[in-house]
Amino acid sequence: MIFHPILRWLAGLRKQTIILPAAGALISLFAAGCATTESPPSAQVDAAAQRTQTVKLQIFLDANHFGPGVIDGRPGEFTAKALARYNASRGLPPGTQPDVSAIEPLQIYKISADDVRRIGSQADELAAIEKQKNQPYTSMSELVAERFHTTQNFLAKINPGLNINTLQPGDSVIVPNVEHPFQIEDLPGSKTITRKTPLAARRVTINLGARMLEVRENNGTLIAAFPITPGSTEHPAPPGEWRIVGIATFPWFRWDDGVLERGERTDTFYNLPPGPNSPVGILWAGLNKPGIGIHGTSNPDTIGRAGSHGCIRLANWDAAVFRTLVSAGSSVTIL
Repeated sequence: MIFHPILRWLAGLRKQTIILPAAGALISLFAAGCATTESPPSAQVDAAAQRTQTVKLQIFLDANHFGPGVIDGRPGEFTAKALARYNASRGLPPGTQPDVSAIEPLQIYKISADDVRRIGSQADELAAIEKQKNQPYTSMSELVAERFHTTQNFLAKINPGLNINTLQPGDSVIVPNVEHPFQIEDLPGSKTITRKTPLAARRVTINLGARMLEVRENNGTLIAAFPITPGSTEHPAPPGEWRIVGIATFPWFRWDDGVLERGERTDTFYNLPPGPNSPVGILWAGLNKPGIGIHGTSNPDTIGRAGSHGCIRLANWDAAVFRTLVSAGSSVTIL
């Protein structure tokens, strides 16, 4: 008897020529971290059901541009903040839980030849990185995790026994069923985005304490929110009223220790090529404060935790959405 929605859904997939993990492993992958090995089966099933429900909620919020951070089935700070902001945007009571019963939590993704071509190597030293043509993904696990807004660790849990880094075109992997996968191939290459008048009227608010970025219409209506890393104790993002002066996809990044440490431009720098593993990820939205911008990251797992050098850091998948919501001219309030 199939008693869990994940198992029921995967049972249908067993009719396909896809190798899937055993039922017992599927129960435990969602219960991992929620129950000890001594827990009775009923406790593990309850933990699995909770993890499944959280994945569905995270997928729902992500689809509506209220980023919960990584989709990993763990209820936490940013899932709660995203839900609160989603409810506020709809005029709903703070504790309202959306109906996510129709959402399938997982899906099958087939590796493409283009995916394989995007895997490369990354040097360790800045001088060597400067000589590279780009800063690519360094493993298939990294690419797939970012595409489906999750972590490499969560991918490993829902694909027990599968070495994702050895997958070839046509091979299958189980991933979160996000509505808008991060399609890096669809982004315009190394392009500065021109001002768009309707979007320029929108306002961005960056709450340093909450570590959240909000996008509002000019009338104050909240339309999106994403978790961020807003600088650090040593190099905080500058409070005040600013505006976006330019937005670029796949930017080259001028690594200048003087700018990063003291805000002073020097003659000693490295011009680092673009790519998902660039320190600024796939996007740079520069503010009218020299050296400060809203950008992507090479380490989405650290959003909201590790510091940055005064800039506002988003996961690449959130940065890709953010660029479609605002324009040069949009106001930015940092508070």
